[in-house]
Amino acid sequence: MKKILMLAICLSLLIGVVYANDVMKSISKKAIEQPQTTRIERSRTAPEYIFTKTPTSLLTSYNDYMIGSYNSLPLRVIPESAGGGYFMTYHGQPTTTGTRRVYYGYLSSTGNVLNNNTITLDNVREGFPSMSIDPVSGKPMYAWHTNADADAVLEVKFVSDAFIEGIDGLWNEIDVVIDNGAGFIPTPTITTTDNEFIWPTVQIGPSNVEGKRRVYVSARNAVSHTIDALPSENTYIAYADFSGSDLENGVPMNWNYTSIPVLDGWNHSLTSFRRPNHALVCDDAGSIYYIGYHSASDTADVVINEDDFDVFKLSNYGQGEWTRSTFSGNIPTWNPPDSLGSVNGYFTDTDNGDIPYTNDQLSWQIGNSSHLNATIDTGGKIHVPGLWSITTDKGSYYYGMQFVKEFVYDTNSNTAVVKEIYPNKNDYFDDFNQAFTPWDTEAPFGVVDTFYVDTAGDPFPGMVGDWNFPYWNDASHDNAMMFHCGNMKITEKNDQNMLALVWQNSQRARWFNSSQIAEYAPYANTPEIYIAVSQDNGGHWSEPIVINNQETPQFAGLKPMWVYPADKVKYVGMQGNQKVGKLGIMFYDDNTWGSNSHSPTEFPNDGGRVMFTEIQITFPSVANEDPTVTPVTRILNQNYPNPFNPETTISFDMPKAANANLSVYNVKGQLVKTLLNGRADFGRNNLVWNGTDNSGSSVSSGLYFYRLSTDGKVETRKMMLMK
Repeated sequence: MKKILMLAICLSLLIGVVYANDVMKSISKKAIEQPQTTRIERSRTAPEYIFTKTPTSLLTSYNDYMIGSYNSLPLRVIPESAGGGYFMTYHGQPTTTGTRRVYYGYLSSTGNVLNNNTITLDNVREGFPSMSIDPVSGKPMYAWHTNADADAVLEVKFVSDAFIEGIDGLWNEIDVVIDNGAGFIPTPTITTTDNEFIWPTVQIGPSNVEGKRRVYVSARNAVSHTIDALPSENTYIAYADFSGSDLENGVPMNWNYTSIPVLDGWNHSLTSFRRPNHALVCDDAGSIYYIGYHSASDTADVVINEDDFDVFKLSNYGQGEWTRSTFSGNIPTWNPPDSLGSVNGYFTDTDNGDIPYTNDQLSWQIGNSSHLNATIDTGGKIHVPGLWSITTDKGSYYYGMQFVKEFVYDTNSNTAVVKEIYPNKNDYFDDFNQAFTPWDTEAPFGVVDTFYVDTAGDPFPGMVGDWNFPYWNDASHDNAMMFHCGNMKITEKNDQNMLALVWQNSQRARWFNSSQIAEYAPYANTPEIYIAVSQDNGGHWSEPIVINNQETPQFAGLKPMWVYPADKVKYVGMQGNQKVGKLGIMFYDDNTWGSNSHSPTEFPNDGGRVMFTEIQITFPSVANEDPTVTPVTRILNQNYPNPFNPETTISFDMPKAANANLSVYNVKGQLVKTLLNGRADFGRNNLVWNGTDNSGSSVSSGLYFYRLSTDGKVETRKMMLMK
């Protein structure tokens, strides 16, 4: 059997931290192992950037899981009219046995910490804060969940800061904006009394009251009334009007409420199960959107194949009736043959006698993206980023090929598309695939690039993969790491149409820790930050910037986790035809990589630090995004023939004469043969490998890697020896 079932946690529930049940519960599709994948070859150069604020610590904290909001941006740019800089919020635990509290930070326009303290004086457990800033007055508003009364159920608190003349921490009266417990029945469509709406998101939009804005606080239900109480988090939204003068004078908020009847029904359904993963967005015309994707199954846990993206809209400033539009986020793909010349598809149904899936049974689908946010650009399009993987019609997916894409909804035309972020298929030449296809990345398109043979002698199509998670081990947290640790955030619009998308990757750490490939040993404890940017409202996305503790001197010794970008890119100016902007970043520097705070605990409780940094990015112009304009120069060529027996030729093109090392490694990263370790001439160099090791002994059939190192540049390719 070429593929084995790696984990089956379709109905597993994770209770949460030992102190409080305020961590989202996991419901995961069946994940299936696929063949060994290789690294994605970059076809474009990443944007240039510099650090304008090196990483700065705000707090040593022993709560090392998801330090901010699940579905919003807890780092916000202060308008220049209010002094500039940033406000931020996070939860932290300053001692090993201390109480987790909600903090706020006030940073200057140069990124210096002006204030950093708890919001309240109450020594009670608080968490998952969200915030927004009034775009007119620059005054911040915060929401978080905590226990505000005698029962055990959590509530949502809200507070605004009068923030007068650059003086922060002038707190108005704290509201319990959502008072769960004590028989709380939020709306007529909900008849249960045990609901617990927590994990808040704060957003600000226009108001129909002259001179005011409207603030919205949405929360998600931690209690489910579905089949077997499977999590189905409907939302409850509070809203109130305010002005800058109201905030300065401490005028109490007058809260109103709404909920989405469809989601209320999902939370109480006993005939089917749907799990929503949505985020709140406000436009400039008074409409609010609750947008995202959901999964669906029946009472027998059989997948319901239906449109998976939902756009819930309320047009009248949070009042009136919700409407719903649905779209499919699936992208068709095809089942590659299992060997050269074969008519049998490689991907097979392991639960049904290894029968190959047909092409219409496979597609790219979103998953493992519950901690997403959404944003609306200056053209009225809403962007929802996530991870798409090859998924079967039964809902199982191949977990080593999860790539970054976005669902884009046009509020003007009520239409939607799925766009690729990274990697991108070569649109200029590939008219066969609808999306980047891991086994078909180069011409001729529509056929597998190359085939290999595994150690058992079975052929398989060569594929590239990626691991877009902040931790390498999928088995952590009771095999639910991909659900709990996925964290992808996109910035909101600025006046120059600049957007940034931030996520994390640990593929190189995974190749070392899981696959024992020695080449990646330096990355054993290296979570990486990926940042893709767009200068045209997401019309074109750049190759991602990569920041890590091996290649980025400013991050030496750091292990960044739970990365949040600021809500906006701060426009700096133009560099030729390229826009330049600053991006603030909040993250957690984990002393020991892996979450101790998250149950079940498998890591030491040695804490870490809440950090802030800022980089200045030169955004690529649209012309520079064309890979035919700015290709990455490659030196190392594909060997020929491949597969080969008994020998193959490896060539490389030197831009100048220099010292070079060309060596062959096995799949464990062990050195097999050094073909060159010395001077290489300018131009084409050819070397022959005859399938022997450094001692002259013949090596066995299988997959091998050859690596060229020269003048600070390292390139690796793969080849197959078949005897």
